[in-house]
Amino acid sequence: MLGTLDLEAAAKKAAGNWQRFDSFVWFRDRDLNDADQWAIVYTHNRDSGLLDQSNAAVIEKALEPFTEGDDPDAVAEQHSHWAVGNVQGHSIRVYDGDGNITEAFQAYFELQEQLEAYPILSETDYSDREYEATHENIDLASWSLKKRFDLPEGWVDQVYGWLSDNDPNQLENVSDQGGWPDEESLETAFKALGFKEQE
Repeated sequence: MLGTLDLEAAAKKAAGNWQRFDSFVWFRDRDLNDADQWAIVYTHNRDSGLLDQSNAAVIEKALEPFTEGDDPDAVAEQHSHWAVGNVQGHSIRVYDGDGNITEAFQAYFELQEQLEAYPILSETDYSDREYEATHENIDLASWSLKKRFDLPEGWVDQVYGWLSDNDPNQLENVSDQGGWPDEESLETAFKALGFKEQE
């Protein structure tokens, strides 16, 4: 892990790392005069959980200033992979033309150091993703109950609020995909909130 090294060692290890990938072809290297000075870093894939998605978003935002102009030091990448469908991340120029470590790589390295100390780069972003995923899951988990009850506008928010106050264990993150309440708890919430059953 790059975050366990000092900056200079991390840069040396990262530069040209894509040349050591097994069965890998990077077509963009044909357009670069300094392809061996670039690193490819992956942040998430098609099946990534909320934590990887959250950390990837923070990394993407941190690298945004370096993606602009005709000769950027960071470029968003999406590559195909037989096992996970696709992987996403960035290519980052590690060394500039004078052999100095770029600000783009320094920014990425600092985030890797943070991840070594604590696995969440932004508690706020991660919490927001858990909240949104749990709302989506409440809707999905209620598929059979929705046939039985007349549900008012904003019913998911109401159910989330009731469970938060009365049965918070049902909102705990499951497999890093947000909370997934069971049908019995959802039915209890529906009835407690006065949702009317269809005749």
